[in-house]
Amino acid sequence: MAVPKRKTGRAVTHARRSANMAIRPAPRSVCPQCGATKLPHYVCANCGTYNGREVLSTE
Repeated sequence: MAVPKRKTGRAVTHARRSANMAIRPAPRSVCPQCGATKLPHYVCANCGTYNGREVLSTE
């Protein structure tokens, strides 16, 4: 099994992690029915539709 010759430094470890573990904003899409922003593949909280049909009754 391969074994590293030297210990990986703290700066190298943190630089690698900062690129992959960064907190990114959640993706947003626009509801085709009402135009409100929503999470993709979720029911619209504003109008209650998903994939062109009403799933939740909103008042």
